Amino acid sequence: MKLDEINWDFNEAGNWPRAVKAAAIALACVILIAAWVYYDTLDQRDVLAEVETKELSLKKAFEVKQQKAANLEPYKKQLVEMKEQFGAMLQQLPNKTEVAELLIDVSQAGLASGLEFTLFQPLGESKRDFYAEKPIKIKVVGNYHEFGEFVSNLAALPRIVTLHNVALTPSKNGGMSMSALAKTYRYLDEGEK
Repeated sequence: MKLDEINWDFNEAGNWPRAVKAAAIALACVILIAAWVYYDTLDQRDVLAEVETKELSLKKAFEVKQQKAANLEPYKKQLVEMKEQFGAMLQQLPNKTEVAELLIDVSQAGLASGLEFTLFQPLGESKRDFYAEKPIKIKVVGNYHEFGEFVSNLAALPRIVTLHNVALTPSKNGGMSMSALAKTYRYLDEGEK
């Protein structure tokens, strides 16, 4: 059978030879499958790519959260320890009535070290978040070892006292002069915040 002898009219497809019918059915199936893949599967591949990307980000978030959850108990213990340390530090901050006593303690620490005060000038208090700073300008005369003992005595006080802007200069009588800004701190009451 020759192909030019076949009537290619679609209405006459029932009269086509079996091989031509099989080829036409196979071609129609291939076209249908190709159309189905194009219109259905390609969209699903795009959705699959998006979901895979989302899955990776969710896995990373899960790993971070899992690591935090695994360390939750140590974090809780650390938080309790920090609260205890914070409470202990707050106890080192005097209240309003104890500031005068603290100023006396600072001056006594200098006198006990053998230093002579040439300036002891409490300055105005400045408020911070939950505490207030009380700076004191001091100038003392003595020798190097007496200065060291003074700083050691300040560190041994039950309250927090820090030294800032420390300057050592030789004095006229052969000793030394130290000027510094000592800062004491106190806890602000709820009404003062």
